[in-house]
Amino acid sequence: MHTFLSRVNAVSAFSLSTLAALTFGCFASTFLKNYSAPVSITAANIVLKNVPEYAVSREKNDLGALRFDMNSDLTPLFNWNTKQLFLYLVAEYETQNNKVNQVVLWDKIIRRGEASVVSLKNQHLKYYFWDDGNGLLGHKNVSLSLSWNIIPIAGTLPLWSGSGSYRLTFPSEYTQGRSSY
Repeated sequence: MHTFLSRVNAVSAFSLSTLAALTFGCFASTFLKNYSAPVSITAANIVLKNVPEYAVSREKNDLGALRFDMNSDLTPLFNWNTKQLFLYLVAEYETQNNKVNQVVLWDKIIRRGEASVVSLKNQHLKYYFWDDGNGLLGHKNVSLSLSWNIIPIAGTLPLWSGSGSYRLTFPSEYTQGRSSY
C-alpha cells in the first residue's frame, strides 16, 4: 500500500506535468501567428538645436525635436495568449561616425482589455532625440517606425515592426533662441 505522502507526490507530479503540457500548448498555438499591423506616421515642427549635453561631457551635440501623428489599429495583435503590448517609436539613421543609429523617442504599454487603437495627433516626443555629435544637421534620411514587443502569457517575447514608416529631413541650420516645439 502507498502512504499518504507518496499519493500526494504522485498527484502533484501529474498536476504539474499536465499544467506544463497546457502551457506549452498555449505557446505553440500562437507561435506562428503574424503579429504585424499597418502603421501611419507623419511628423511636423522639426527643430534642431546644437546644445551641450552635460550628462556625458560639455561638448555640443545635436538635439532634435518634433511632433508626430500616428495611427494604427492593434486589435488583431491581441489573442488569448497576449497579455500586453510594449510599443515604441524609433528613429533610425546613419552618420559618418556610426553606421546604425537608433533612438527611442516614445513608448507606451497597452494591456489586454484597454483600447488598442492608437490615434495620436500633434504628439510631443517622450524622450530626448540626442545625437552623439552633429549628425542630424541637414540629415535627409531619418526613418521613424513603430515596433512592439508582445508580452505573452506563455512563450517567447517576439519583436515585431509595423508596416509603414516615415522619412523626415532635418533643417540645414540650427534653430536659434527659444522655440516652441
